[in-house]
Amino acid sequence: MMTMIRKTIVLAVLSAMSFPLFAQDTNAPLPTVESIFQRVVERVKKESDNDRAFDERYSYSRTKVTEYRDSAGELKKSEKKSSVHDPTAAKHSQPDAARSNPGLEKSEAVSDTHSNVRGRQFKRDDFLLNQDLARRFQFTLVGREWINGRPALTIDFVPVNKKMPERNLKDRFINKAGGRVWVDEGDYCLVKADVHLTQKVNVGFGLIGAVWKFDYGFERGRTDDGLWFTRDVNWHLEGREVVINRQVDYHEKMIDIRRTAP
Repeated sequence: MMTMIRKTIVLAVLSAMSFPLFAQDTNAPLPTVESIFQRVVERVKKESDNDRAFDERYSYSRTKVTEYRDSAGELKKSEKKSSVHDPTAAKHSQPDAARSNPGLEKSEAVSDTHSNVRGRQFKRDDFLLNQDLARRFQFTLVGREWINGRPALTIDFVPVNKKMPERNLKDRFINKAGGRVWVDEGDYCLVKADVHLTQKVNVGFGLIGAVWKFDYGFERGRTDDGLWFTRDVNWHLEGREVVINRQVDYHEKMIDIRRTAP
């Protein structure tokens, strides 16, 4: 369920935005949201190459912390995972266990101390574009801000004020997403996002679970040679998993980023 939430919320944001050429002058006229959609599509096509080049050139450490609380906010369980990426290691070394064995963490009975909501399932790489999603939102180009020393466009979005198709669970989350995103004016890259659900979402018609609050955000950094990486990811969820009301907080951070290859 949580993989679907992250995919669809940010997928919807990316699908309908357009951005201008790099502008050193932050007082320059703002473009319309509709004006440069094709530039966004072209940038997204380069994300896989960007990530591959970053992993080939840079070493880094990553920490992931997932905290499970009851409905009163009392901590019931905390999980922490750490990993180190080193491109100079042997090519045939074993990949990250969560990546090489996606089914390693099997679903178990839900209890106060066990949840099948896992932070590891949130992957920016899962986001895909879909032009059909553009009609589901109203976008407002707010202005420019400096993010990581570079000008970025600030865009707010809310669901359109009309009934939209809900063919599956994905559509239910898309239609209820809102928030703000920041886009680098030079690379047309989504560099920061604060997204939330605007309404409660039922899973399995409310019998399996429900999510009544979900706040999600991330921020990316940029290397000197122009490669982007996800530096921080945070999300907070409040809802019901089967019969257990719970709160889940997830924090992911990339640190010790060092160039190791030309």
